[in-house]
Amino acid sequence: MRLGRYFSLGRLWALITKEVIQMRRDRLTFAMMIGVPLMQLMLFGFAINSDPKGLPSALVAPTQDRFTRAMVSALETTGYYRFTHVGITAAEAEFLIARGDVSFVVTVPSDLGHRVMRGDHPQILIEADATDPAVASGAISTLGTVAADALLRETGGEVEALARAASQLQVTVHRRYNPEGITQYNIVPGLLGVILQMTMVMMTSMALTREIERGTMENLLAMPVTPPEVMLGKILPYFAVGGVQVAVVLTVAKLLFQVPFIGSLPLLLTGVGLFVLALVILGYLISTVARTQMQAMQLTFFYFLPSLLLSGFMFPFRGMPGWAQVLGEALPLTHFLRLIRAIMLKGADASAVAQHMAALVVFVVVLAGLALMRFRRTLD
Repeated sequence: MRLGRYFSLGRLWALITKEVIQMRRDRLTFAMMIGVPLMQLMLFGFAINSDPKGLPSALVAPTQDRFTRAMVSALETTGYYRFTHVGITAAEAEFLIARGDVSFVVTVPSDLGHRVMRGDHPQILIEADATDPAVASGAISTLGTVAADALLRETGGEVEALARAASQLQVTVHRRYNPEGITQYNIVPGLLGVILQMTMVMMTSMALTREIERGTMENLLAMPVTPPEVMLGKILPYFAVGGVQVAVVLTVAKLLFQVPFIGSLPLLLTGVGLFVLALVILGYLISTVARTQMQAMQLTFFYFLPSLLLSGFMFPFRGMPGWAQVLGEALPLTHFLRLIRAIMLKGADASAVAQHMAALVVFVVVLAGLALMRFRRTLD
C-alpha cells in the first residue's frame, strides 16, 4: 500500500503514453532525432576527406616540349593535380591563385628541354596556395620524385648524361600566403564566420517565436507596421551585435594570434556586412517556420552542422566529392571563408572576390524574399 503511493506502473505507463503522443505531435523534433544522425553518417562517411585529390592547377609553360608534357602527365597521374588552366600567362596564373580558382601554379621555363639536353640542372617552379596547409602538404610531398622520374623515363633511351641531368631536376616550391604553414592563419579568420553563424542565426531565429510563446504576437500584429518594418526591426539590433563580434574577433586575431592582414579593411567589412545580413535574415526566416523557441534552436542546429562540415572550415573543400561541393557552394559560409581568407592572407582586391560578394548578395535577396513571404502568411 505504501509502495503504491510512491510508484505505480499505471501512472508510469500513463506518463509514457502522454510523452509518446506529445512526441508524435511534435513532428519537427522527431524528424531531427532521425535526420541529424543520418546527416552525420552521410557527411562523415562520404563527403569528408582529409587528403584531397584532383586539386585544380594551372600550367605556365611557354614551350610545350616533350619534357614538359611528360612532367604534367606524371603530376596528373599522382591524383593530386588536375590541370584546369593550361598555356596561360604568369599574370593570369597569379589572378587565378589569388582568387582561389587553382591550388597550384606549375611554371616550366622555356629552356627546360635545352637544360636537360646540356645536362645543366633543369628547374621548375611550383607555387602552392598554402592558406590551408592541410590541402597543400600531401600534394607537395610527391613533387620532387614524380617530376624527376618523369624526365628519367623520357630520356631513358638516350645517353647517360641526359638521364643524369634529368635525375638532378630541381623543384622549387613556394608556399604562397602562408609559407610557414601556420594553422592559426587558416583557422582564426574562418572562426569569425563560424562564430557569427552560430550566434546570429540562433538569436534571430527566436525573434518571432519568442513573441508567440509570450503571447505578445497579437499586439505586434495589431500595430500599424508592414512586414518589411517588422523584419528590419527584428534583425537590425542583432546586426549591430554582429558588428561588435566582428570587431572583437578581428582585434584578437591580430593582437593575440598575429594573423596577417594584407588586404583592404573597407572591402573586408563590406563582405562581413553582407554575410551578417544574410545570417540574420536566415534566422528570421527560421523564426517564421518554427512554432517554439526549441524548434527554432533545432532548425538552427540542423542548418549549422552541414554548413560547418561542407564549407571548407573543418575539412578541405577540394577533398569532398562533387555532389558535396555543389551543396557547399549553396552555403553562405563557404563564400565568406574564401572571401575573408583571400582578403586577409592574400591581399585580394575587389575583382578577385567579386564572385563571392555577388553570391552573398544573392543570398540576402533570396532569403529576404522568402522571409517576407512567410511572414505575410502568418499575418493571414
